[in-house]
Formats: sequence, C-alpha cells, structure tokens
Amino acid sequence: MSDKHLDCPPKSPEGEQLSVEDEMRFKETHYYQKRKTKAVETTYRCRVLCGRANRALAEDIGKILRQQLTPCRVDQFANGEVSIKVEQNVRGDDVFIIQPTCDNGQGTDINTSMMELLLLVHTLRLASAKRITAIVPYFAYARQDRKTRPRVPISASCIAQLLMGMGVDRVITTDLHCGQIQGFFHNTPVDNLPVHAEWARYITKRVVELEGIKEISEELTIVSPDAGGVERAMQVADRVHAKAVVTILKRRVEANKIERMEMVGDVKGQIVVIVDDICDTGGTLCKACNLLKEHGAKAVYACITHGILTHPCIDRVNECDALKELATTDSMPIDQHREKCPKLYPITIAPLIAEAIERTHTENSISAIFGGRKD
Repeated sequence: MSDKHLDCPPKSPEGEQLSVEDEMRFKETHYYQKRKTKAVETTYRCRVLCGRANRALAEDIGKILRQQLTPCRVDQFANGEVSIKVEQNVRGDDVFIIQPTCDNGQGTDINTSMMELLLLVHTLRLASAKRITAIVPYFAYARQDRKTRPRVPISASCIAQLLMGMGVDRVITTDLHCGQIQGFFHNTPVDNLPVHAEWARYITKRVVELEGIKEISEELTIVSPDAGGVERAMQVADRVHAKAVVTILKRRVEANKIERMEMVGDVKGQIVVIVDDICDTGGTLCKACNLLKEHGAKAVYACITHGILTHPCIDRVNECDALKELATTDSMPIDQHREKCPKLYPITIAPLIAEAIERTHTENSISAIFGGRKD
C-alpha cells in the first residue's frame, strides 16, 4: 500500500466521508481506535457479502473497509426452501461471508440462517472463489458441545462438519461458548475473536463515569456467572486492573432452568460487572444480579457478547431492579429489543471483524487481536 493510500480518511463504500453518526459509533470501540489502515488494497479482490441474518453488521463492516457489499440475492420459495444468487463474478476472489446463525427478528429463524450460510459457501465454491471465509459472529448450537446424557447429539460438531463439507476455507467467530469447538473443524483454521478489549473499554469509559469510580483496583469486581466463564472474566479483569474476580456456581436442572446458585468471593461495597458470552431467556442473569445485590454489591452491570434475548428476557431485564445496565454487541440484531428495553447498551463489533478481515486478506498475523505479536 502507498503512504498516500494509508493516510486516507475512512470513507463509505460510495467514496464519501463516513457520516458523523457512524464515526461516533465506531470510535466507541477499541479496534477502531487502534486502526491505522483505513482501507484494504491487494493485487486480488476482497469481497464481502452477507445473508439475511444481520445485514446491518455487514454494512458497518463494509463502511470501515470501504468495501461495497457484493450483491447477493437471498430469498425463499413458497415452500420455505432457501434460494441463493450471487449477482457478480467472484472467480479468483477472496470472499468473506458475514452470517451469524441467529434469528434476525424479521422472519429468518436460526435454522434458516444456518442453511443460508451453508448454501452461500457452496455457491461460492461452485463459482470458483479463491478462498471462502465464513464469518459467524454468533455460532449456533455451541452450547451442545458434548454428550451430557445418553442418546443426545453433539450438535456443535454437526455444524462444523456441515461447514467443512460445503468447502469453507476458514471460519472466524467471536467469543465461542466453548473454545474446544475449534477442534471440531479438522484441518480448517478457526479464529475465535475475543471481545474482552471492548468490555474493558466499556468499563473504563462508561461504568467508571456513571458510578464515579476513582480507583478501579479498589472499587470494581468482575463476576463470572459460571465456572466455565472464569477465564473470560479474568481477561477482562486483567485489562481493567479490577480488584477481584468472583465466580457464581449454579446447579442447572435442565436448559434455561437453574435450581441453586452460590457465590465464591466477596462483593460487598463493590461495583460489579458480570461478563458472559450468552444471554438467552435472562433467567440466570437476573438471578445472578439479585444474588450479588443480596451480598452487598453497590451496583450491578452486565457485559454479554451475544444477546439472544428470547422472550421473556426483555421483561425480566426490565423488572430486575438489581441490574443497572446490560451491554451487548451487535453479533446478532438487537434494534428490535432496544425499543422495549432502555437498559440495553449496544456496542458494535464491526471494527473488530473488519480488523480480522483485513489481516486475513493481506496475509498478516491475526495474533494482535488476541493480544499477541503484530508480526
């Protein structure tokens, strides 16, 4: 890239300056602040396209990369079958598919999103794309990653096999429910992008301001709502230099039902931030908030990467007096929930994914995103 090109201000796909609103949204994130190159330029084309699961996120990524989304018609026949048509030639191109496997709140359910992703990969393989990278911000079925009782599937492994069978070259996701899911992709690279840098920025910029915290190392505690999320909580705690990490142990009788919760650690007089990957029906989150309040926490905030927010989650969050604010990313559409829940605080991961796309396309190390070396 030429110096002149590197110094260009970020522009929209049409070549105009980013709008003030977009610029402000992106500046709130960690990865947009550290971004140096504002566009991607190589000898072969970088293509970004998407299905119907989260077009808004794909458009934001395109704005940051100064890439127009490749026209792609995704529709359904009268009987529900998915129809795919990529409208431009992609032969020899490096193609990135933005498609979380989730309900988009507009008639496309989780399984339809999954089928769209599989057919998009298959279509691009038949169209002779040079490389196909599936960017799946929310990886569905990740909670079914092992056999917990007889005669049940390991669904996360099935999804991995389906993607590999369609011929995907690489998978990029964010905050997998269980990191070992990467092992289900035999000989296919998987990048599990961490979101802890965004949570650290949210805590140091917003929570500190709202609560008037003067010394984070004395007044703020990070909480993991289960034993499996302790590492995630510790990464955030290390970044913000929190006083401690507290764990909540829970006994789950069945999916979305908790029988008992116990806390390991002390939160008395502390500003508490719960860090977790998924919030589905909100039962566990609200119970954890109430438990923390009962043990003397001054204020409780929550940072959730994937806000599934299935009914009655919004009602529970609104009615939970112990929870002050719920921050969640746009890994799946949340606009329809924001109107109903004033406690929701959105954080975009578009700059994070754009950084991963640029590094992958230009064959640069992606380890910087994980806090490793940049070379």
